[in-house]
Amino acid sequence: MQDSDHTRSHILIVDDEESLRTTFKMFLEREGYGPIITASTFEEANDFIEQQDFDLIISDIIMEGSSGIDLLRRVRDLELECPMVMVTGYPNISTATDAVRLGAFDYLAKPVKKADLLRTARMALQQYALLKEKNHLEEDKQRYQQYLETIFASVHDMIVCVNPEKKIVQMNNRAVEWCSAAVPEMHVGGFIDDLPGSFDVFSNDVHRVLDQREDVHEHRVEITLAKGEHSVLRISAVPLYTNNQEKFLGTVVIFRDVSRLEALDKSGKRMYFHRLVGSSQAMQTVYTLIENVGRADISVLITGESGTGKELVAEALHAESHRKEMPLVKFDCTAIPENLMESELFGHKKGSFTGADRNREGRILQADGGTLFLDEIGDISPLMQLRLLRFLQERTFYPVGEDQPISVDVRVIAATNADLKDRVKRGVFREDLYYRLRVVDIMLPPLRDRDGDLHMLVEIFIERFSKRLNKVVTGISDQALALMQAYQWQGNIRELEHVMERACVLCADTTITIENLPEEIQFGTSGRTLATSDETGSMDGRINTGLGRQVVNLEPEEDRIIRFLKQTDGNKAKAARMLGIDRSTLYRKMKHYNLEQYID
Repeated sequence: MQDSDHTRSHILIVDDEESLRTTFKMFLEREGYGPIITASTFEEANDFIEQQDFDLIISDIIMEGSSGIDLLRRVRDLELECPMVMVTGYPNISTATDAVRLGAFDYLAKPVKKADLLRTARMALQQYALLKEKNHLEEDKQRYQQYLETIFASVHDMIVCVNPEKKIVQMNNRAVEWCSAAVPEMHVGGFIDDLPGSFDVFSNDVHRVLDQREDVHEHRVEITLAKGEHSVLRISAVPLYTNNQEKFLGTVVIFRDVSRLEALDKSGKRMYFHRLVGSSQAMQTVYTLIENVGRADISVLITGESGTGKELVAEALHAESHRKEMPLVKFDCTAIPENLMESELFGHKKGSFTGADRNREGRILQADGGTLFLDEIGDISPLMQLRLLRFLQERTFYPVGEDQPISVDVRVIAATNADLKDRVKRGVFREDLYYRLRVVDIMLPPLRDRDGDLHMLVEIFIERFSKRLNKVVTGISDQALALMQAYQWQGNIRELEHVMERACVLCADTTITIENLPEEIQFGTSGRTLATSDETGSMDGRINTGLGRQVVNLEPEEDRIIRFLKQTDGNKAKAARMLGIDRSTLYRKMKHYNLEQYID
């Protein structure tokens, strides 16, 4: 028996002698090849190759009626790439050499020895497998190039690529549109040195990158345009290399006319984008990225700390895509036990395992035509990583217990709060899957880096929970808000939401005050009573409050988890809300502390 790939080797044997057909089939099947189909005539073989694909065709040259050479010509006319091995009783005549000249992989002389047949078949299949892999890689390369070109054409910033000879070789649509009106001298095929004097700073940035191979960090310059208009440009430039960093290709200049943006600032930035909230520059960048990437039908990896709103970004990407009228199917990779995950994601056939009393449609099939959102992708097992990689490569999958593949048209969006790069380095996450998922990545900023957004979110949550609780809570005191702004919010917006819900419940008047806030905010413990990162290391011990107060001893994390689980009668969802973390993080911590008695 050879390697397991032989089980997928589809072979056609063509010969008008039944004994040879039967013998060849027996030899090959005993080596593990298959399925194997036989044909006795050219016409029968022609019907087979028009209806299905083969990995290898073995044909006699001399047959009644049309010859094996005719079949070889037919295979080439159909532009099939599978190898053909010709069998002849007269290896010295011209037909054998004609066969090789017409593209046959090899020919075998009768009587054919078993060893020769198996060796030639193995070599032909290996060569064909390499050819298919090469074609597959080329298709991936072309598809990736199309993705990049789509993104390049759709971004709002203007992008200009300049080669080492200072010639402009590529511009995106925004740059072409802006330059045609503002600076006609800047066009594909033109040279940077031919730009007008008012664009000297632009030219200087290009020269600096070309000469010194170093980044030019973003800066703002005043430019006088062709029609005498005054404008402010935000410019940056970086060196451009091949993927292996071996060949220097030139420079990429990214710029934007911020004169209009400054006017937008005066009238107010976007505060809302789908279900996302925030007017900070960090969130404006996220909104723009979602708009651009949403329209490009590519895989996206959303990264960020727990509670930053990765699921909301997935919803926004789906809403911005051409798939928005089709389903958005969500799958939390930590919410399903590992032994059920394969069935839940890929579906299963009735009777495929104990308890499978009916066919089940998996999440992938449910998302056909739409978007599949895989949350907490960093936690899946090596086996599920392999199955998911195969699905992303082939866009087909096998339900559990099913031997027929199912093809689907699904866009995959994944999210994680784990450091996947580090996991790849440590060998616990597949590198090829990482790059399949991360065609484009969107990194969500933590709440502490979103200047000005906290007050807006506080007001939204006060309005939401006061209505839900049927209470008249109208605002928050300056002192309470100051403490919240000084807090580090390791649980981010999810933690903020839980804090505001608690504050509204405890608020006895119309204004939330300091006493309505949790102790960790009152005493400035910087959100460190519970870690919400991917790691489950204990955070108990002595922690500096950061607001000039005394160092305090915090309750050990394990005891705190147990206390809230007991208070909620083991309700993990309620306990997670009270702890200020998400449920998947709570499950990981419970496993870390061996709290099996509380695990369902």
